[in-house]
Order: sequence, then C-alpha cells, then structure tokens
Amino acid sequence: MKYKIPIYQPALDGNEKKYVNECLDTNWISSRGEFIKKFEDGMCKFISSNHAISVSNGTVALHLALVTLGIGEGDEVIVPSFTYIASVSTISLTGATPVFVDSLEDTWQVDPEQVRKRITPKTKALMVVHLYGHPCDMDALTRIAKENNLFLIEDCAEAFGSKYKGKHVGTFGDISTFSFYGNKTITTGEGGMVMTNDETLFDRAYHLRMHGLAKYREYWHDVLGFNYRMTNICAAIGLAQLEKADEKIAKKRKLAELYNSKLKSLPVKTHTEHNDVFHTYWMYSIRVANPEERDELRDHLKNELIETRPTFYPVHTMPMFSAKYQKLPVAESLGWTGINLPSWPDLTEAQIDEIVKSIAGFYKK
Repeated sequence: MKYKIPIYQPALDGNEKKYVNECLDTNWISSRGEFIKKFEDGMCKFISSNHAISVSNGTVALHLALVTLGIGEGDEVIVPSFTYIASVSTISLTGATPVFVDSLEDTWQVDPEQVRKRITPKTKALMVVHLYGHPCDMDALTRIAKENNLFLIEDCAEAFGSKYKGKHVGTFGDISTFSFYGNKTITTGEGGMVMTNDETLFDRAYHLRMHGLAKYREYWHDVLGFNYRMTNICAAIGLAQLEKADEKIAKKRKLAELYNSKLKSLPVKTHTEHNDVFHTYWMYSIRVANPEERDELRDHLKNELIETRPTFYPVHTMPMFSAKYQKLPVAESLGWTGINLPSWPDLTEAQIDEIVKSIAGFYKK
C-alpha cells in the first residue's frame, strides 16, 4: 500500500552520494577503507566516547556487547519487557536468561525500583533501553549497577543524540550500542556501533568482531569470533549523515513541538520529556484509552493513507517467553495502547496538520 504520509523515510541530502561514489571509484567497497575509521572517530567525537567499533547492524552490536562482557550460560540479564525484541533475543542467544522488568508510566523507560527487586546472585548485567529517544533515569540505574557489581549495557538504538542531564546516552555504562537502520535518526541503511570508554572492552569487542583474528599472526584465530563488520560504503553514508546530525535532531524536536501543540486539545497522551533530559523523538508517539481505540484509530488513519505503527508489544507476552506467566502492567498498557505517528525529520507542518486533523476527525465521529 502506498501511503500519502509514510511513517518514516530517510533524508539523504548531504554528502552521501559523493562519499559512496568515492568508495566505488577507489574500489574500497567492503569492510576496509578510510570511511570506516572516519565514521567511528566521528561517533566518538559526537557523543564524547573513547572507542567505537562499527558493525553490520544494531542487533549484532547488542550480541557483540554481551559476548564482550563474557555473558553466557547461567547468567541473568535484567531488561525491560517494553522494548524491541532484539534487546531480549540477543541475551537469549548468548545462553543467558533475560529477566523482565516493568516500565515507568511517565517516561516509558525501565523502572529502577523494579530492577532492584529482580537482582539475584545470578544477575550479571543490566541492559537499559533508551526507548523512542527518551533517556532512562541514569542516576538511579548507574547507582544500582555499581552497588550490585553489575555490568551496565546501554541500548541506544533509538536514542542517538539523546542526553541525560547534559551527557550523551551511550557514555554512562560499561558498553553501549547504536543502530543505523534506515528509519533511525542517522542511517547507514543497515549498520550499528558498539561504543565504550574501556580500552580492554574495546580490544575484546574488536577482536571478536574480526573472526577472533590474532593481532600479531596473519590468518591465525585464537578465539571463536564473528564476522560483524560494517562495509566502507555503509560507513560513507553514515559519515555524511553524521555531518548533518545536529540539523536532523533539531528538526525532530521541532516536529515534536508542533505535534504537542496541535494535539493538546485531543484525548490522547503524548510521550514528552520528563525530568532533566534531552529527548530526540526517534518516533513521535501517543497513547489512547484502550487497545480497541488504538486499533480503530490506526485503521482510520490508514484509510486516509497515513501510515502508523503500534508501539512495541511487551516481550514477556510473546510465545517464546510467556511460559512463565508474569504481569507487568505498565509495559502491557504501553504496548496495547501506543501508536507511533509519522516522524521523519523533513515532515512538514502541513503534513502534521493533516495528521492531526485526521485524528480529530476520528474523535468527532
């Protein structure tokens, strides 16, 4: 179905074509080439981190981060249930057990008090997910991790450029991950990044990403590793995107301001900034009163050729994780009543007016 207003589309209006053509002209098209290092260095500078390892997508970034920390069989990793499946599936793929916790009603982020209650002697790490661009409560979560000697992993797939008390997300934990999928604030088409301030973790992650290739002996592999490398072409696109990152984020925040202003008279709840954070609004999201209303509103917008999508279904309710029944009421409410509205940076005010008009029309019926 061709939508008049799609949920997302990337803006490739910088040096993307120039840099990609440079890759083609020089034949540096695979996982070696100058744009790899330039993109990694650019990411370090942008979020003020010491080390970056580019990878082929955001999911393998999470898996690489977990394996780098030595997480595996017999370990537990605390993770919010209200998140994208990759945050959880990668834990399971290491052999570790995901331990689900609920979210906060106001920020939609992981509930620190719930985290504290789920810690056991098997808990090895805490994974926080800065969902939809709103940072988690990093003061509380960092404190909990330190007090309990836990690794802290930040999943920043949806929060590139977001800040907690003036500091970029991705710089609080032991290790962090980013995604550059086509619908992310900056994109490489497919791609991801593992970032850390710890040189030992950087060396381990780099080693594992490269098939476990020994540092000082050609074609000698001393651990079982992975081929998780990014291509030079993807890095070239990423560097061009990074050059315009501040502009893209400013547009996203302006988009959110317009939505907030125009939706305030309608019976929907918006996902706005809470506390001392800088929300980058990867997806502009709203909540409605109940699941039936959510489905009806989405159908109404679809009929008017406006694309939406539901918020993430809580992972603890999915078949492979639901055998052990548990109730996480906030995550379930967020998952059943949330809607992501069109959120690309170059969405115009006229298009936002059309979306809001259509939502208003639904409530007037």
